Amino acid sequence: MALNYKIITRKVSDLKGGAKTDKAFATPVYTGYTELEDICKAISERSALSSADVKGVLDSLNYVLDLELRGGRIVRMGELGNFRMSFSSKAADPTAKFNATGNITGARILFYPGKALQGSKANVSFAHVKDITNVATGENGGGSDSESPDEI
Repeated sequence: MALNYKIITRKVSDLKGGAKTDKAFATPVYTGYTELEDICKAISERSALSSADVKGVLDSLNYVLDLELRGGRIVRMGELGNFRMSFSSKAADPTAKFNATGNITGARILFYPGKALQGSKANVSFAHVKDITNVATGENGGGSDSESPDEI
């Protein structure tokens, strides 16, 4: 399977502030969503656990991740990867005027994939999608050879 992309153009200027020119960029085209129920079913088919058991474990994982991340811990999930909380900060001058409420902004959760998922990046292939009608919902399905994506 390939990761689909489409070509878009943007006006971009060089670093010196020159005139903006059109440049072509690739942007991903997603083929739909995978819901939690689908993940639970797929995991249950590979294990002795029921789909409900898997859902319960994932719900508990979400709860524990929330507690640990808000507690300032980095959560190591083995081959899956690591989660940690981070934030942005505005400068204060002098230091005495620094106020957490006013200067710390934009809390976010960062995920760093483990080696197994990092391998996905190295092994991905790309396919140019010329007609993206209904690709996001997966409704365009097959078609003739002339409509198939160009594999790279």
